[in-house]
Amino acid sequence: MSEAYIFDAVRTPRGRGKKSGRLHTVKAVDLLGTALRGLQRRTELDTSILDDVTIGCVTQVGEQGACIGRTAVLEAGYDESVPAVTLNRFCGSGLEAVNGAAAKVASGFCDLVVAGGVESMSRVQMGSDGGAIWDPTMAFEYGTVPQGISADLLATLNAISRKEADSFAARSQLNAAQAQARGAFKKSVEPVYDQNGLLLLDEDEHLRPETTEDSLSQLRPAFQMMGTQFGINALTQKRYPQVERINHIHTAGNSSGIVDGAAAILIGNASAKDTYGLRPRARIRALASVGDEPVLMLSGPVPATQRVLRKAGMQIGDIDLFEVNEAFAAVPLFFAKELGVDLARVNVNGGAIALGHPLGATGAVLLGTVLDELEARDLTTGLVTLCIGGGMGIATIIERV
Repeated sequence: MSEAYIFDAVRTPRGRGKKSGRLHTVKAVDLLGTALRGLQRRTELDTSILDDVTIGCVTQVGEQGACIGRTAVLEAGYDESVPAVTLNRFCGSGLEAVNGAAAKVASGFCDLVVAGGVESMSRVQMGSDGGAIWDPTMAFEYGTVPQGISADLLATLNAISRKEADSFAARSQLNAAQAQARGAFKKSVEPVYDQNGLLLLDEDEHLRPETTEDSLSQLRPAFQMMGTQFGINALTQKRYPQVERINHIHTAGNSSGIVDGAAAILIGNASAKDTYGLRPRARIRALASVGDEPVLMLSGPVPATQRVLRKAGMQIGDIDLFEVNEAFAAVPLFFAKELGVDLARVNVNGGAIALGHPLGATGAVLLGTVLDELEARDLTTGLVTLCIGGGMGIATIIERV
């Protein structure tokens, strides 16, 4: 087995996932093409030497259908010999693309792979791909519920209060605003231009730096009506009969933002490093995916982290910085409580509550974010983890070289 090195990581800014968002006029293939071109330019890569391109995308219909990975490879001007594949592990898709690429190059079956993800949530509506997981039969047989209900259930089972969630969300906004102000994201962000060469967006758009814990406390719970008036809360009692009433703490302000974005990461083994003179920034030390309880659904980062630490032969205290996707505030709060992690080491530049969660791209975005911050602070190890729909988790540990 060889090392799996990260040579560089690039992402687009994240635009608000609405018609008024500044990336709404940009098709997903062009978003991803922007990231791919940026990666090629920064590394001065002869794309004909690539073995593969692996792209995560969750809602693979319409403009995001028909293997958008291959379409974007062509749109970006990569050599026609470069193949591509598009995969879906829900919110973990971007990190799954990275992990799959790392496994290929570490095995020696491939030497150099680009991995990443894309999601244009303003143009392709979340959930528009349908699927059996949303079938009523699943709900009645397994008790599965929408993610927002699962998030509130996670909070209820672990005594996470609305005040804690709002406090964490306000911290996410503050950390993100401070990071953007000091230029913490500039190293990896590739600006997006329109077809006439006019700048559309060069920094993350979803932030609300004026947010306070008090302003968040005024927001209504987003999933209470769904849970109580439509009987969805009752479905959870098949698995959790001890929960008489779900405490609905999540709002639009302490849940992840809907955004557009893309990311691309160049991963290769020692052979590629030596043959093409590429300079590694980090190596992927371990990776893991797990299945978890499908009703609670969002607790997967904990067992995924425990598994990836065992694979790396590490303890939780060996990790310098964590990126735990802020799908909902309860997720990183539960993660920190369950594993005894100081929140001061979690999402130090804010997370998806402030910056947004472009489903298929987020895992790859977070990997680049933690790598940039490790370098900025002269630290060594980072861990990225995401909860995943249907009850799964994924995690990756990187180590600077």
